[in-house]
Amino acid sequence: MNSIRHAFTELPTIDISDLTSDDLAKRQAVADAIGKSSREVGFFYVTGHGISPELIAGIRAAAKQVFAMSMEEKMAYYIGHSKSHKGYVPEGEEIYGSGKPDHKEAFDIGFQAADDHPFVVAGTPLIGTNEWPALPEFKSRILAYYEAVFALGHRLFDAFALALGLPEGYFKAMVTCPPAKLRLIHYPFDASAEDFPGIGAHTDYECFTLLLADQPGLEVLNEDSVWIDAPPVKNAAGEEAFVINIGDMLEVLSAGTFIATAHRVRKVPQERYSFPLFFACDYHTLIRPLPNFLAAGEASEYQELSIGEHMWSQALQTYRYLREKVAKGELQLPERARGTNTFGHLKKQAQQKPTIIHEDK
Repeated sequence: MNSIRHAFTELPTIDISDLTSDDLAKRQAVADAIGKSSREVGFFYVTGHGISPELIAGIRAAAKQVFAMSMEEKMAYYIGHSKSHKGYVPEGEEIYGSGKPDHKEAFDIGFQAADDHPFVVAGTPLIGTNEWPALPEFKSRILAYYEAVFALGHRLFDAFALALGLPEGYFKAMVTCPPAKLRLIHYPFDASAEDFPGIGAHTDYECFTLLLADQPGLEVLNEDSVWIDAPPVKNAAGEEAFVINIGDMLEVLSAGTFIATAHRVRKVPQERYSFPLFFACDYHTLIRPLPNFLAAGEASEYQELSIGEHMWSQALQTYRYLREKVAKGELQLPERARGTNTFGHLKKQAQQKPTIIHEDK
């Protein structure tokens, strides 16, 4: 079941409204379309998702609220002060590859886990409560959006299961309190910006990503190493589509049948907001190729990974405050950590051992 990938020139669009049908055949038809796009592209748009315009308007209003705060107010929620890697991410905090830091800021929200949850009590990285700025309706708007898109993620995970020849619900027990992060990302207006790459080429760490953006800028790498634009689109009814892309862990589960396709954000002058929700399994879930791929002998290059360890190790190699702690010996990379950009096509050119990117390189 090796993936059949062609040099695509645009992202396919899939109407997923039948995923809520009582007819398994209709759900399977959508799953088959998702499977085809996952094998051939690794990215696709979805319409018929059921996320209301009111929820989308709410998350956009919340983003404008938080990023309109003064830098001093935003830094009160700096991610480096968080116990569970959540909060405000200033410009320059993240570095992908050896390029200059990207001109953007973010506010990260995680799955709501109470202080007495066993994962929190055990000190599991990436798991814990969020801290909320005292802004009108900020928390309620974000949680309403998160809940709806997270539920959509469960629906899509069932579709991925069907596409892989598994029963619906196969992955459900793996997603109870995951390090599934919603990011509010803001690219300020920059009249001096030239049309060239912003965030460097990368794959997403988790199982898959559900993205909503309001402006162009996203680019996806095709089989011929050509960057393909993936601008925001709407269906005939005016519904905004979500972009879905395969992450590292679905590549492992499918032994490369679904490939985590590299993507980047192009620098553009206009102000841009984007809202990716990175859908993940629980931290300690061991991700390995599914039995049907093992039986086919296609899994040799994919070693078992803990999804949480993989996500944490990637964060340790990307965020400035975490890299500094690793350099000081305060934190260590997990034993099975992989270097950044070691999935999808990027694995062909990446070093297999993790390296910390220093500011002067």
